[in-house]
Amino acid sequence: MMYVDRAILNLTERICRQFQIWTGRTNVWLAFHLTNLSVVVYFMWAIDLYLLSGDVELRVFVALFCGAVFVLLTRTIFKTSFEISEAAAYRRVAQGVRNPRRIRDAQLRIMFLTLSIVLSYPLWLAYVVLHVRFPLFTGTLIILTTVVLYVLACDPLPPGEARAKEWLRAISLRPRREGTDVTSTSS
Repeated sequence: MMYVDRAILNLTERICRQFQIWTGRTNVWLAFHLTNLSVVVYFMWAIDLYLLSGDVELRVFVALFCGAVFVLLTRTIFKTSFEISEAAAYRRVAQGVRNPRRIRDAQLRIMFLTLSIVLSYPLWLAYVVLHVRFPLFTGTLIILTTVVLYVLACDPLPPGEARAKEWLRAISLRPRREGTDVTSTSS
């Protein structure tokens, strides 16, 4: 399974570097926004569980659990901005040091990858058969967490100009041919 993890990690790093070349945004930026998306999906999952339950004790537990998760998020993930993490990643790359998450988080990535693969069909089947959104949110959270773990383990390229900006700038500076002006009106 380590070989599969390494292959997926190398593929993810290639994709993140192409994303950075095209947009100018690093994998740290991408991981930050994917984490925000997973937080939104998590709270949708919790609200769905809350609304599905008629049991008062379960509703109180879900409300307290979501409150605790929100406090935990404000003290961990939302404590530092992605700019600080991005600057640290750039310093590490400039020193020639690989991302320590490549090795440190390998077991966690493999566990979530296995969960993503093993639970995808049963959760989809439960969604189709039972017609509830709960399994769909659960599977989405597992997959998003797996993707974030892989994206965080990548090393960014040095900062550079985004190709998309250059491309858009080149298009806007290109002289227009006569007869193709969109603002002109024809009689």
